[in-house]
Amino acid sequence: MPKRLSRARPGLPAAGALLASSSFRLWLLLLLLAPVPGALGVGLYTPDDPLVVLSADTLERSIFNSSSAWVVEFYASWCGHCIHFAPTWKALANDIQDWRPAVTLGVLDCAEASNQKICSDFGITGYPTLKFFKAFSTKPEDGVRLHHKGDDIRSLTESIITSIESHRDLWPPACPPLEPISAAELHDFFHTNNVTYLALIFEKEDSFLGREVTLDLLQFENIAVRRVVKSNEELVRSFNITTFPSGVLLVKNGSCSSIPVHVDSRPLYTDFLKKLPGVVRGDTFTPTVLPPVPPTTPAPWKVIDRRKLYMADVESAVLYTLRREATRYDFLEKEQLSAMKQYVAVLVKYFPGRLPIMNYLRNLDFWLRPKTNVSKSEWEEALRNKNELPNAWLPENPTWVGCQGSKRGFPCGLWTLFHLLTVQEALLSPQPHTPPEVLPTMRGYVHYFFGCRQCADHFEAMAAESMNKVRNKDGSILWLWSRHNRVNARLAGTASEDPKFPKIQWPPKDLCWSCQITINGRLMWDERAILRFFKSHFSRGNIYLDFLKVEKGLRVRQGRDVEERDYEADRKLEGGGGGQETGRGDEEALEEEKKRTERKKSGFERSGSLEAHKPSIVKMNTKTKELEENIVDLDTFSEQHFKSKALKMAGQAGFRHSRSKRDVGLVRMEDRGHQSLDYDAAWRLLQQKGLGAQQIVGIMEESEKEGGVIQRRSQWFHILGAGFSRLDVSLCIVLYFLSSMCLLGMYTFFRMRMRYRKGRPGFLQA
Repeated sequence: MPKRLSRARPGLPAAGALLASSSFRLWLLLLLLAPVPGALGVGLYTPDDPLVVLSADTLERSIFNSSSAWVVEFYASWCGHCIHFAPTWKALANDIQDWRPAVTLGVLDCAEASNQKICSDFGITGYPTLKFFKAFSTKPEDGVRLHHKGDDIRSLTESIITSIESHRDLWPPACPPLEPISAAELHDFFHTNNVTYLALIFEKEDSFLGREVTLDLLQFENIAVRRVVKSNEELVRSFNITTFPSGVLLVKNGSCSSIPVHVDSRPLYTDFLKKLPGVVRGDTFTPTVLPPVPPTTPAPWKVIDRRKLYMADVESAVLYTLRREATRYDFLEKEQLSAMKQYVAVLVKYFPGRLPIMNYLRNLDFWLRPKTNVSKSEWEEALRNKNELPNAWLPENPTWVGCQGSKRGFPCGLWTLFHLLTVQEALLSPQPHTPPEVLPTMRGYVHYFFGCRQCADHFEAMAAESMNKVRNKDGSILWLWSRHNRVNARLAGTASEDPKFPKIQWPPKDLCWSCQITINGRLMWDERAILRFFKSHFSRGNIYLDFLKVEKGLRVRQGRDVEERDYEADRKLEGGGGGQETGRGDEEALEEEKKRTERKKSGFERSGSLEAHKPSIVKMNTKTKELEENIVDLDTFSEQHFKSKALKMAGQAGFRHSRSKRDVGLVRMEDRGHQSLDYDAAWRLLQQKGLGAQQIVGIMEESEKEGGVIQRRSQWFHILGAGFSRLDVSLCIVLYFLSSMCLLGMYTFFRMRMRYRKGRPGFLQA
């Protein structure tokens, strides 16, 4: 499996003056909006390759009722083995391009959302999958898996020939005979065939040389190639053949000569025959031309901070595992269904998602528990976002942020998700010294569902080697970390490595300087420091909501679910997240949803199990002059964070003192039985009161006691308003202090010098 955590990107400039400059902000905005090639997963093949790039719209009409046999590779552009296999498939296409129109090669990217259903209809459960479709196929079931001994070109060509010969009832019209020639057929050959040359290749019964050369000369006129097997003693004696393979060239005028090739070399035979006088390429063959597949529009490159963990990545991994990977199977049953039940239960227990996502997972967990088998249609219906449950949904499409790149996406997100779950299990479990629950769940999911089958086999080998030796929750964190680094070391420098994100040993020193120590000149890992770093990096406090998309047709608005929440209290209130609140039918589910939300302490909707990081809004003194420079650009720096803080201030500061009818109108009661705020209306009101983007420079902190509960809010000022950590602020303060001390020292030095000079005799005369 490709790595998740190895990211090496040059940092942004840290100078405050540069960040505050308008030119830098303009550069940053252009960088954010500019599409970068490879930002999204793109196909591994192009129309320039001598094969057919298929899509959901062209697959069936290309291979069904075709006079050509088709060999199609179903692949996923994120799959590591598919990436490694792509050069071989391209080389095969170049090698057998003269076999058309008898055999045509095609490819289909199942990672594309538009191709997901067609791949499922064709029974694709792993990548890459090679399927052979005989001529005049009419349905997906006509495709049979192409079995081959290895991934080299020779074994692939032999497998294709074997597949063609196994369907003699539907022989491609353009394909010449591949069976051995008999003495009777040879006697009348030039009378029944209008050719000038006949090449006979004498070979052993299990040799493919004669058949390969026959197909190589398919598009050429005035020549035919037939094989003669060693067991045909009559022809072997007639031509005095003693070594195999050997070639004999017969001409229509009756002459006969040996082909001057004495080794088993297909290129030598083919080149010799193509250069014979009168042998020319025919003009009857027309390559298959399909409408070009619309190119995938690259997403704008996202400027990220690799110290952060992005909710978009782990949520995208969850939806991909459920909606893309698990839906490839016609039925989920027995061990496979058990693995999915365990996976969903672990997500409900440890995944620190937003409230709608957690409600969605609880519903799915409750629905899945009593099932003994699940059909594809039932599974797809269970995964559908339902309008009658507006507060339980899962995003429809993935959004990769920290996992963006041309060869990353889902594998990176899956690594991130499993690292997050192992850390959350260690932090939340009341019995940290008991055997872990996440690792066996992860093993089961990868074994039964992960699409890259070779990657799954590699992971299973690592798990079988040592996973049973892990005795506690901290051990599971270290086991997954060490195996991830082992995978990184194996894949570093290979074709599956994204050049923008090289596979390194993680964490690097610039993220955790204490994780690596030197002992006797050797670089070693400090496992205690590794544990501290992982529990900090994969904590809820380090999850950021940047770049999350608003789901269309849902009432949850962007920036709404970003407040802090007591996760442990919620788990107790909701029965430990067992998923029993919903799933008893739509009406009963809605009723249970209302009961649960009425138990919330706060009147505002909260965000699952997340301590969200986001800037806040403070009201500036109305007498303060407007800042000359727009320091905080809401459009550029995640508008949803600011709107969420506008909610807090509008609901607690601005509205406590006096409420006009217009202000009261912003607070509305919803059918769920608790108060929520109209974000857009509150935001517009605050802007009318003078709280524009140009006046947002910090965060207000206050402590107040309401109903005996102390509510704490973060109270410290960002130097420039957003996007800086405490370390950045601390460094700025230290530098400011040092520069002040330097100026004070210079002032003191020159002042004392002047006093000294004034006290010297003769100073006045000078």
